[in-house]
Amino acid sequence: MDTESEPYVRLASLRQLHQAMADMNTARSLADTLQTVADGVVTALGYEMACVNLVRGDGDLVVAALAGNPAAEAMITGRVGSRESWERRLGMGETWGDLVFIPHTEGWILDDDDVPQWYTDGPAPRFENEWHPSDRLFAPMFTPPTPGTGTGGELIGVLSVDRPRNGRLPGAWGREALQMYAFQAAIAISNARLRANMQRALVRLEREQQALRASEESFRQAFEYAPSGMAIAEMGGDQHGRILRTNDALCRLLGRPAAAMRRYSFSDLVHPEDIGTLLRTSAEGGRAELRLGRRDGTYVWVSLRNSVVADAADGPRFLLTHVEDIEERKRRELQLAHRASHDSLTGLPNSAELRSRLSARICQRPQSTHPAVVDAMDQAYGHPAFDANGFDYRPGGAQSFDAFDHHVHTAAPEEDGRDDGTKGLAVLFCDLDGFKSINDRFGHNAGDAVLIEVARRLSQCVRDGDTVARLGGDEFVILADGLGRADAQDLAVRLRNEIIQPIRAEGRAVRVGASFGIGWAHCGMTADEVLKSADERMYVEKRSRPKQHRRAG
Repeated sequence: MDTESEPYVRLASLRQLHQAMADMNTARSLADTLQTVADGVVTALGYEMACVNLVRGDGDLVVAALAGNPAAEAMITGRVGSRESWERRLGMGETWGDLVFIPHTEGWILDDDDVPQWYTDGPAPRFENEWHPSDRLFAPMFTPPTPGTGTGGELIGVLSVDRPRNGRLPGAWGREALQMYAFQAAIAISNARLRANMQRALVRLEREQQALRASEESFRQAFEYAPSGMAIAEMGGDQHGRILRTNDALCRLLGRPAAAMRRYSFSDLVHPEDIGTLLRTSAEGGRAELRLGRRDGTYVWVSLRNSVVADAADGPRFLLTHVEDIEERKRRELQLAHRASHDSLTGLPNSAELRSRLSARICQRPQSTHPAVVDAMDQAYGHPAFDANGFDYRPGGAQSFDAFDHHVHTAAPEEDGRDDGTKGLAVLFCDLDGFKSINDRFGHNAGDAVLIEVARRLSQCVRDGDTVARLGGDEFVILADGLGRADAQDLAVRLRNEIIQPIRAEGRAVRVGASFGIGWAHCGMTADEVLKSADERMYVEKRSRPKQHRRAG
């Protein structure tokens, strides 16, 4: 091509150049494109050897493709030259448009740099424009500018060529053709890189999608076939808590089909007493123990564990709920709690439970009302600072010293026996008369049978909400709220008449009597003080009755 003057370029040469450009734009991969670029320099531009030096991610240039010399290809392909050395080369010599030519008279200083090269020495040129083996010609390749932005022009590689077949330096047409070829090669390499990146992205996306499908399938199987209940519910908005999906285990646990479950939210299924626990758990995620309703109307204790499934764009969207049946464990816990708070023989609340229930109804004097302090305050005000129920009568003082804003103070009826209409918390202390003789004559089994029957009779004679407790031995206590003095006395008579009826024990009929002492609980007293007061009144009542009337049979 270089032997032809510019006005007389042969059509065959143009066809070769066009074919070379078409080949490098239709290559299937980046590696094929780079090799096609190098091959095109040899076949279409008339050079014996061509090398494509490609810019890497770190800025250095690697020999990516070489054509025309198998020995050179084997020796330097894949080797790397530093960006600094390449910038030095492109900044020296002669510039032919975008080309850089370094004649052999200057290139000797590059013989020892780190750019991979293949060269041979030779005699001085014999005529003008003769190519010397140590001459170097480079065609830098830049990224094409982005339309409308003007950005681009970044170096992506360098074409280095050697040994024109006619032995002469390229003329005007040869330089123009090489420069144009380098421009088109830069476009082809940029496109090939883009395709390679897209292919890698597609492969990565496909792998991610495969992993996602595998993960979704794993989740589906784990969800559907989990041995315990699983559910997915909406989070936030008007449909918060609405069940979207359930597994077979949860449907079996609640006795409800999956289609029916989707009509509910967990708030529709939870026991009314546990709704607060559910709302706290749903809002924050976490774990709670509560009761869920079955289709047959019963409730089952479950452990509910919520995990918030967040969406990167919209925030939390779903609740993944794990539901574990803990009915058996709860039953054991309730049994243990019942045993700890109830008498093992009669099943009645024991002494500790009695004191707990009694203490829950009465508040105590604050520390500031120490007797010495109260006396001093009484003298200072000229009247009592606190009444018997703990109300504060100091000028400007609070209505009550009680720390609980909504506590209803417990008062007692008048001591003189007048019916003033006051209703209080009556504490009936019951001691069986003649019980020891039954134990001594008939044995402890008979005594236990008597205690069990007395407990049953006492429980049947009181109202719902009243407490019948076994204090110990043959002593029982009844807590009955909202009674006046006459009501409490009538209750004691009814209970005594019920107890004295014959009791079957060990195949025989026995009788026991009962003595009752009625005490009154009010705020400012302790539970022990209340029980002691009722106990003392019981002994007064026992001593006041003739011995023969204390027990019948």
